[in-house]
Amino acid sequence: MPHSHFIIHKPYGYLSQFVYELKRKKKLLGELYDFPTGTMAIGRLDEDSEGLLLLTTDGMMSEIIRSKRVDKEYYVQVDGIINQEAIERLQKGVEIGFSGTKYVTKPCKASLIQELPAFGARGKKIRDERHGPTSWASITVNEGKFRQVRKMTAAVGFPTLRLVRVRIGTVHLHDLQTGEVLKVEDFQITK
Repeated sequence: MPHSHFIIHKPYGYLSQFVYELKRKKKLLGELYDFPTGTMAIGRLDEDSEGLLLLTTDGMMSEIIRSKRVDKEYYVQVDGIINQEAIERLQKGVEIGFSGTKYVTKPCKASLIQELPAFGARGKKIRDERHGPTSWASITVNEGKFRQVRKMTAAVGFPTLRLVRVRIGTVHLHDLQTGEVLKVEDFQITK
């Protein structure tokens, strides 16, 4: 039986899973589309993160995409006007906390984003202008520690306000609308 593959634009406020058995009601991926039995998210985006998420029924495909050989690019809106010094620190690797210990992130690609991304409004308002300016940066990593990108921007003095994954390997979010699901033959994640 052939496997099924999906590209989705995960909205803010959704968990990257299909089952949640704790008492509080949470929004789950199954509310977005009638996925076949056995569909799993490849990697995760936090409940308060948005953007590109790949889903599959193929466990081997999941392993390949989650590997360190596949880059994941994020656009982050940060508190304050991020500067080149902070970008260079991110590129070299910064110390973050992970599982109760200190961890230095691997070198990554990072750059300032001058033109505001056209993602539209987030499901929940971030804040208003009275709280000061914000700016955007692009961060590309090939590792995925718990809340790593958020911890990285905080480590250089610019806490993340909004995080949107825009690329996994060669698969881009492009103009996929929030909550939209696209069924594909395969991901073609390599160059």
